[in-house]
Amino acid sequence: MGRRAAIDWARLNHILLPDGKAARDVVRSTLGVRLLGTVYGVYDALTDEGRFMALVAVVVAFSALDVARSDAYALFCVLVALLLASLTSSRFLGLEGVTLEVSAPRRVTVGEPITLSLVLRNGGERARSGLRVGGPFLPWDGRWLTPRPAIPRLDAGAVARADVQARFTRRGAHHLDTFRVAPLVPLGLTTGRRVDSNDLSFLAVPRIANVVRLTTPVGRRHQPGGVALASRTGESMDLLGIRPYRAGDPVRDLHARSWARTGVPVVREFQEEYFSRIGVVVDTDGGAADSATFEAALSLAAGVVAHLSRGEALIDLLVVGDQVHSLTLGRSLGFLEQALDLLAVVEPAGVIEPRSLVRRLGPHLPRLSCVVLIALAWDEPRQALRQRIAGSGVACTTLLVTRDAVAPGDGDLVAVSPDAIGRGEALSL
Repeated sequence: MGRRAAIDWARLNHILLPDGKAARDVVRSTLGVRLLGTVYGVYDALTDEGRFMALVAVVVAFSALDVARSDAYALFCVLVALLLASLTSSRFLGLEGVTLEVSAPRRVTVGEPITLSLVLRNGGERARSGLRVGGPFLPWDGRWLTPRPAIPRLDAGAVARADVQARFTRRGAHHLDTFRVAPLVPLGLTTGRRVDSNDLSFLAVPRIANVVRLTTPVGRRHQPGGVALASRTGESMDLLGIRPYRAGDPVRDLHARSWARTGVPVVREFQEEYFSRIGVVVDTDGGAADSATFEAALSLAAGVVAHLSRGEALIDLLVVGDQVHSLTLGRSLGFLEQALDLLAVVEPAGVIEPRSLVRRLGPHLPRLSCVVLIALAWDEPRQALRQRIAGSGVACTTLLVTRDAVAPGDGDLVAVSPDAIGRGEALSL
């Protein structure tokens, strides 16, 4: 019997809230939300102390219903009067000349803290005091890790900086609404007119699995013309030609005969034309595994790419579902972030269609020496995919992300536990 999926209470708590900036903007434009926004604006103007006083006023109101037997109504009137006076005063207290800018890294690993840097500038002629900084309402997967910063005083022409940290547990694109800063109204019950910052966008990329060893078939494919800008890793190079000597060139590459003939020092230029080029294919069949296993497979894909990019091989393409992305990573070419950005936005798709996928891979297979297939299940379509890849003369290493044991007949299949990936265990595959 399969394991029952745990209830995601954080997501259920936000089920009525739109996910993503585009959906939020659509909801904000509706008449009902604009009317509710006016009411929320009053709530948002109150400080924590003001909200506590408003709660006390509500409690006192219930006890003051019987005005003939209680004088609590007088206390209720005092509390409400203070709140109304503060709310009225807040409309006249602003921050002219003050600006707020927020910046963040372009990407963050899922589950890791992200630091948001706030820069507050006072371009006015007056010093400002008692400034309160507030952050946006986070999506369901976000949690603040640090308290809201407070700026006691900001002199004229001065710049204040503060950092806040948050954590996000959902992979993919994130868009945060604006931060805000506002001055405290006397008595500290409300804040004045606020200044909004810019909004933020960043990617939460999958964790990189700790792949310490990956066994792939040894072999190289001929690459006519070599690979431009690839760093050399050995001495087996083909002579490309000669060129004038430049400072730093190895002395052993000097071509003595050409130097003697022209009177100008020249060196031999080499180019390697045999490379190990590897393609990584990631299974994105959402119906083949639960969400935790799906995320573990993407994390394993990131770990495989990271491990291969540190070696002598080139990662030539990354296939997620039926999408083929041409890459050139490894040996001083490309960056791991390219693959992480692609994996960050992967959505569950349908079952692999071997014939169609191999047809898409057709232009790439002749130059590949190996394909690493990361599968979520092991059934007939996936077996057919491996056979079709092998039938084209390309070796195929298969990694199956599963909690089950591998069948005895699949000796060349490597099973990887999603729990081991999630715990960051060292994986020797």
